[in-house]
Amino acid sequence: MSASPQGLERAARLSLASGQIVQEVGYDTDCDADLREAVVEIIGADLVDLDFEEVVDAALLWFREDDGDLTDALVDAITPLADQGVVWLLTPKPGRDGHIEPEDITDAAQTAGLRQTSTISASDNWQGTRLVAPRAKR
Repeated sequence: MSASPQGLERAARLSLASGQIVQEVGYDTDCDADLREAVVEIIGADLVDLDFEEVVDAALLWFREDDGDLTDALVDAITPLADQGVVWLLTPKPGRDGHIEPEDITDAAQTAGLRQTSTISASDNWQGTRLVAPRAKR
């Protein structure tokens, strides 16, 4: 199955490239299948899960309000991340079940040692927040 043109357009906003290794965390049946398929098409490989034991270029972290502690999830997501790696925190959009307030994302990211650089519309129901390590720590 291939991603839709809209899915590919949205996945392109994640700035991923062919050959990158992307780890997916927090997958469940509510995740956007079209976005996932588009990411796989762009990188040319399947997404890896938490059992993957090598360095990854990016992490897609699907996270909802009831998924536990966001800071802990972010710390877990950055553990296998390459020095220039990025975490895409995917959360339900405002008005959707499981939405997380922007200030809660900012607080959790700062506590985990990350900085927010941008937020995008990742799909009809999900928004993506790009998180990176501050330059001084790279």
